[in-house]
Amino acid sequence: MRTRFHQSLDLLKEKLLVMAGFAEQSIQRAIEAYRTRDMSLVELVRRSEPAINRLEREIDAAALDLLAMQQPMAVDLRFILSVIRINADLERVGDLAVNIAIRAREMTQMSDAELPVDIPKLGTLAAAMVRKAIEAFIDGDAALAQRVLALDTEVDEINRAAFRALSQRIKQNPAETPQALNAIMIARNLERVGDHATNIAEDVIFWVSGSDVRHHGVGTDATLPEEQSGVAPIF
Repeated sequence: MRTRFHQSLDLLKEKLLVMAGFAEQSIQRAIEAYRTRDMSLVELVRRSEPAINRLEREIDAAALDLLAMQQPMAVDLRFILSVIRINADLERVGDLAVNIAIRAREMTQMSDAELPVDIPKLGTLAAAMVRKAIEAFIDGDAALAQRVLALDTEVDEINRAAFRALSQRIKQNPAETPQALNAIMIARNLERVGDHATNIAEDVIFWVSGSDVRHHGVGTDATLPEEQSGVAPIF
């Protein structure tokens, strides 16, 4: 029974990693669609959404079955609960990628404007947060998850700077308002991607150490006790 249970955990982890791959790929494609104005990438992002949604339902169902049938304890229970929460965050990352892709498509129908914001840089950082959070999940690495939390501050600062710069551009050149507003929304969506990556990292820390670092930010309260900084993989 115990062997079958851990096989089921393996399958659950594999499904979540497939979903993570879809979500990260969608964000990268959406950023590239903005950068290159390649509308084929927009369509690829939109076509990925049903697969992400289907995987979300499958993962939730499998996780809830394990909770109901196996009644896991300790680290196994924390793992399954973390999977459920990470699953929801990845689905939202997929939704945000669609939002970004649609905004990028709208901007192709507008006149070109040299906007004072580096959307690709912000996108690359947000996508890296998702990737590192998933790497932390794969390895059960709470220290790497902690580093993801630190990156969120940088993403927030870039988003705030983009909002200020684009708001000023609207005042100075009202004709560029549609382009600037779309860029503001794209930056905001990328900031939200960073938030979801942060949530994933927090769930990794919860799984590995049992510590709840939500709402604590990065600092003393979020620091893991030395003896809780890692856990032997359960797979």
